[in-house]
Amino acid sequence: MNTKKSNFHLLKLLTISFLLFLTACKKTENTEDYNSLKLWYKQPALASAVDSPNGWKDDPEWLKSLPLGNGALGAMVFGDVNKERIQLNEESMWSGSPNNDDNPAAFPAQAEIRKLLFEGKYKEATLLTQQTQVCVGHGSGHGNGAEVPFGCFQTMGDLWIDFNKNSDYEDYNRELDLDDAVVRVSYKQDGVNYKREIFVSEPDQVMVVKLTADTPGKISFKSTMSRPEKFETSANGDQLIMKGALSDGKGGTNLEYLTRLSAVNKNGSIKYEGKNLIVENADEVTLFLTASTDYLLEFPTYKGRDYKNITETNLQKAKKTSYKELLKRHKNEYQKYYKRVDFKITSSALDTIPTDVRLKNVRAKKEDLRMVELLFQYGRYLLISSSRPGTLPANLQGIWANKIQTPWNGDFHTDVNIQMNYWLAESTNLGEMHLPLFDLMETLKDAGKSTAKIHYNADGWVLHPITNAWGFTAPGEESSWGMHLGGGAWLTTHLMEHYYYTLDKKFLEERFPILKTSTQFYLDWLIPDPKTGELISGPSVSPENSFLAPDGSNSKICMAPSHDQQVIWQLFKNYIDASEALGINDELLQKVKKAQQNLAQTQIGSDGRLMEWQEEFKELEPGHRHISHLFALHPGYQIDVVKTPVYAEAARKSLDYRIENGGGHTGWSAAWLINQYARLGDGENANKSLKTVLSKSTSPNLFGLHPPFQMDANFGTSSGIAEMLLQSQSGEIRLLPALPNDWKDGYVKGLSARGGFVVDLSWKVGKLESVRVFSKNGGACILEHNGKQISIETEAGLEYFPLKDGKNFGA
Repeated sequence: MNTKKSNFHLLKLLTISFLLFLTACKKTENTEDYNSLKLWYKQPALASAVDSPNGWKDDPEWLKSLPLGNGALGAMVFGDVNKERIQLNEESMWSGSPNNDDNPAAFPAQAEIRKLLFEGKYKEATLLTQQTQVCVGHGSGHGNGAEVPFGCFQTMGDLWIDFNKNSDYEDYNRELDLDDAVVRVSYKQDGVNYKREIFVSEPDQVMVVKLTADTPGKISFKSTMSRPEKFETSANGDQLIMKGALSDGKGGTNLEYLTRLSAVNKNGSIKYEGKNLIVENADEVTLFLTASTDYLLEFPTYKGRDYKNITETNLQKAKKTSYKELLKRHKNEYQKYYKRVDFKITSSALDTIPTDVRLKNVRAKKEDLRMVELLFQYGRYLLISSSRPGTLPANLQGIWANKIQTPWNGDFHTDVNIQMNYWLAESTNLGEMHLPLFDLMETLKDAGKSTAKIHYNADGWVLHPITNAWGFTAPGEESSWGMHLGGGAWLTTHLMEHYYYTLDKKFLEERFPILKTSTQFYLDWLIPDPKTGELISGPSVSPENSFLAPDGSNSKICMAPSHDQQVIWQLFKNYIDASEALGINDELLQKVKKAQQNLAQTQIGSDGRLMEWQEEFKELEPGHRHISHLFALHPGYQIDVVKTPVYAEAARKSLDYRIENGGGHTGWSAAWLINQYARLGDGENANKSLKTVLSKSTSPNLFGLHPPFQMDANFGTSSGIAEMLLQSQSGEIRLLPALPNDWKDGYVKGLSARGGFVVDLSWKVGKLESVRVFSKNGGACILEHNGKQISIETEAGLEYFPLKDGKNFGA
């Protein structure tokens, strides 16, 4: 017997076994298996359809086109056969300019408004508020601000590829593959099989369009770029250039933009003439498009990017790189985010029904769980595509808009909408996509100091329900909605959510000044209630609801709306947590603790519902789309179904009442209801709201509809689905807290939980089957299911399987 050889084999087996053990114990965040999903169609979106100039009217064919994006550059691909249209966007394509909108008349009138409200004179208080508290100038232009200083997020224009054909075609297919963020179009025309592949690369900052045919010399087209206004297109050497400058809202221009298009061909010829790029008789062609503006997210000028050099450098670099390599780099970068999470509640891996047909079936009340999977991952896809580190955050339309005047200016609404855009960021394992929101907040902190001082004679910073790319922080032009005072407090909760999920103290230390100065504002803003001595906010509004005041007037202006009290409580709680995490124990912290204890709390009305206002006013719109007074349930956590059951039941009654009276009738509102019911552990009503989003507020390309189109419904729906499967706001990780009966079997992999945990779950016939917990930072992990708990002491970098280890939630 060869002992040395035997010992060698034994050592080899032991080594392999040890390596397998390490592999089992250590895990990356990426899931190894994933459910591949596509949006796909058997017909194109019609490029010949003319967009309406009306910013408040959706264009049906545009809502069939497919979105691509890398956070900075967006594209909507129509996939039409004879003439392709790719509608273009760039993150900073904003008209308008920085402007001084603060109103010096605001603070001198503040005490009188408060006095009138305390005396019950709501009509007089409302009139004085409108006269003194709103911004000076045009404000948002009543949501039509393209030609005023507030400005508007706008289309960058269109790339046109005209094949100069009109013959019939067959075997058409158009798809957006969520797995690799590529749009593919294929069809057969005149006996030739044609294919297109389009993607927008983040690593190379370029849009790539590859055109191929299975017969040599069959690719010929004329391409140009255009825009509804303020553009010129011309050939310049080996490229086509479209450039222009947008209105500053003051009679001149401000933002400058530039788009470059160039091509590389295999055989055939290319020439650049006039306004066109012309290709004749090529075997294949690859188009490269780069775009940028001179915008910089830096207060107070917001200008200075070297956009001409940036676009030229990116274009030439891309042209020198093979298509294969460009695609590889694009996929690797995108998939490191997207593949972190997998979700499956269907039994079949095959998708044999086009997406638009699936949507029609859902509207006809047919069950389709694959649409739930698709909508969940689509929201994650859209966030990755519209919000990358170093870009502006996703706006009301993400990054996609085909208008000069977009609805509500395509701005950043801070009374729920931009917050809803980011509810899914941490829970669905996309924390890096959250960073652009914090970058915007840095500039709002600087811009909002002036507004805090001029309007309220307060330290710190404040903003109201709308802001833009130019640092607008004043109230809007109408006090009825513009006097929402909770925007800054609400935004800062996102800083702490990122910290709660990551426990990244370096991040917290860097961003702490935003949280601190917001806290300082609200400490100055709050006043004692003359009746109770409790601290209250006001004059303010509960977005965007109205009530019948005791003096018989219709009012929105009031003292101590529940929403304000709740978001300020959450801000103070977050500030206390942040200070303790950073080892800060100063006089300000003691003031915050005392103020939080003295805040007036939300009350329960005589009908058992959570009160929206300090007094039990009659609502003028019982089915109002906003449910701001339920912030404490979600996205806040002051109200919890286990720890504050009486308040949770009052919140449930409020939700039920809203829906009974027509609430949840907009896409984002129905999406919020998913999250709210999930927090209540009500999977059936959460699922009902999810079905409402799908059946009433989803377009053929699955964009959410207010209507018109708004992106927040997509993001809010993905967040809601995650909340149904996993929650961690209460200190423990709740597993399957709101699983509906329809989702009998399934799994989810890669959801994140506060404390730095990543969780995989599977269930059979509605019962939890397996759990995997990966710990990023180590520490205690408490799991909860069906009222029972398991506690695990974890180490950083290791994974745990509690059910396999004999822990079974006390069953």
